[in-house]
Amino acid sequence: MKKLLLLLCLLGLLTQCKEPGRDINTNISDVKSFFSPNDNQSVKLLPATAAAVVFEWDQARAEDGTLVLYEVVFDKETGDFSKPIYKMASDQNGVQNKATIAHRDLNKIAALAGIGSLGVGKLKWTVNASRGINVKQAGQSRLIQLERPAGFTDIPSEVYLTGDATEAGADVTKAIKLKSVKPGEFEVYTSLKAGTYKFVDRTTGTAKTFNVEGTNIKENATTTVTGAAKVYRIYLDFNNAAARLTEIKSVGLWYSNDNAVRFELPYTGNGTWTLANTKIDFPAVPWGKEERYKFRLTVVGADGKDAYEWLGSSNSDNQRADANSPASYFYLQSIGESQWDYSYKFNGAVDGSKVDILVSLAPTGPYFHKVTVK
Repeated sequence: MKKLLLLLCLLGLLTQCKEPGRDINTNISDVKSFFSPNDNQSVKLLPATAAAVVFEWDQARAEDGTLVLYEVVFDKETGDFSKPIYKMASDQNGVQNKATIAHRDLNKIAALAGIGSLGVGKLKWTVNASRGINVKQAGQSRLIQLERPAGFTDIPSEVYLTGDATEAGADVTKAIKLKSVKPGEFEVYTSLKAGTYKFVDRTTGTAKTFNVEGTNIKENATTTVTGAAKVYRIYLDFNNAAARLTEIKSVGLWYSNDNAVRFELPYTGNGTWTLANTKIDFPAVPWGKEERYKFRLTVVGADGKDAYEWLGSSNSDNQRADANSPASYFYLQSIGESQWDYSYKFNGAVDGSKVDILVSLAPTGPYFHKVTVK
């Protein structure tokens, strides 16, 4: 009898735990109206900036009152979204009924649509709303006209120089890494001799290849160098597919009191110039001994004539260098032309002594110089 009562109790508990099934309601409405951008709005893309376009639309509704997710869908101007070229979740991982899309991303989407560099073309866009597995495409679409810049859609994060015309030779594993000076912009001070060179975005695996053609960056080729070896500053701007090679004819120690270059520093490779075992005398002036100096670069200007550039301190005036001077004291900055301003001051021990002076424009760190008393 007790066993029967226990069995009946267990059956009762099981019956109470069993609830009737409930269907999941995934029904939603589609997006009824778009707010921005206007239909056929024209945008000139500036991918090197933080510029963006805000796509915004009315909210869709879920019958059960739960959250609706959104994505913006892009297609070619003549497309019907059956095979869209790109989809992007709205802001906050698809939660908001707007999407802030950067110019750099629109530039990539434009390229996928077949709009070429410097070209103008249109994309068609619409919005998908989703609740679970139920996806509703908006009943309308709009066009946006995009003007692409000259630059690349996929800008490399690293760039290397390689080839038998370079200081590192044709072994790509020993390629010279360029210095990143701004997003998408790189430079290197180096010499080139007769031969060929190219740029790659990596030194292992399958690399993208770039070359310089005049003042432009191209893909999948090499550049040929003829004649004697020369030192250059190579500047590459992938945002605008622009290149500039500036010949560096000399680097000189500019002595402020002389208002002239006192010594030329020979190029010693890897973006460095070195003045070796040279005596420095401070000239006597009414206020004592004058020790101010900086550096002058003689370059070949755009007109083919000599032009000057200046490297000096970030401070308009300085104390004499000493054993406690931080490394940043010796950093080299691009400065304007001036006899006295933004000069360094030699350590007093330099006066009457022989020194080595190193100017390093190597891409591996901050540009700097070093003075060593012999």
